[in-house]
Amino acid sequence: MNENSNKSIKKEESFLNGKITIADVAEALGVSKTTVSRAISGKGRIGEETKQRVREYIEQYNYKPNHLAKGLAQQKTYNLGWVVPGDCSFSDLPFFQTCLGGIIDYASSVDYDIVVAMGSNQDISQVERLVNNRKVDGIILSRTLENDRVVAYLKQAGIPFIAIGSSQDSSILQVDSDHSNACRELTCILLLRGIRKLGLIGGASNLVVTKSRQKGFVDALAQFRLSPEEDFIALDIDSPLKTEQAVRKMLEKGAECIVCMDDSICTSVIATLRKLKVSVPKDVKVASFYNSVLLENNTPAITSLQFDPKQLGIVACKTLLEKMSGEEVNNKTTLGYDVLLKESTDITQ
Repeated sequence: MNENSNKSIKKEESFLNGKITIADVAEALGVSKTTVSRAISGKGRIGEETKQRVREYIEQYNYKPNHLAKGLAQQKTYNLGWVVPGDCSFSDLPFFQTCLGGIIDYASSVDYDIVVAMGSNQDISQVERLVNNRKVDGIILSRTLENDRVVAYLKQAGIPFIAIGSSQDSSILQVDSDHSNACRELTCILLLRGIRKLGLIGGASNLVVTKSRQKGFVDALAQFRLSPEEDFIALDIDSPLKTEQAVRKMLEKGAECIVCMDDSICTSVIATLRKLKVSVPKDVKVASFYNSVLLENNTPAITSLQFDPKQLGIVACKTLLEKMSGEEVNNKTTLGYDVLLKESTDITQ
């Protein structure tokens, strides 16, 4: 067997294994590599007959374009950025991780990968690098802030992006859970049970989600012709000491139930009540506007709102990619919730 025959056999084996290159296709058909690339991408001037020859050939030999070459041909990176807050706490990680799981699930199903970066109003340099170095085709933000620097920068840069969270800027693509209605419903249930002195403890007041949850709480009070009392609302609570101070003050004022904005604050409130030897639900009821693994093993079980972070990630990723491909999408998508009524708000005790 001569040398040319050996080369021919090896090339044929390579074809059958799907390991051919653009150069192989070009050589076999007697055309340039540029012509093959244009036939694959569908861009550039190329005759229909030549395009058909290339497509038939690569289909016959199961040719799969190199991911990088495909991206270059279409001017895509096939990466999406996932921006998490640079100032997030350890207790925030379960939410962001679950969201990211949903994003990765959907992205991988359409041949996209995820690049993680951090960004906050104090430092947007990592986000700027992603955009300036053309590392991503689009960006998913993990939260929304008032006067958000990251959002302002992305709008100015003109890169497609979507926010997980709500924004008053209707031009921003966004997906969020229905926090306001969820919090209103849970608060109304507590009021219907005859509980009137409700305290609310929350975190950073510049987060849009904090404002949405507070609105739901206040709207529920208004339905029962009640007004929020200053002594019963404490925001920007970011330490165990501040939590204890807020809890002590509410208990002194006769709070019947302490409603926590999220799972992390609820965990801190429960720890404070145990320290003060205050029994739940006998001495005071406790509820949370967000449920997570942090509350799973608590005794008594905590009344809370159940949202689906993974679905948020899936919907955000799907919506952004559809928008990028030119499809018509809703500027805002709102997902539902469940109310979990547990022993911590039992009025029989």
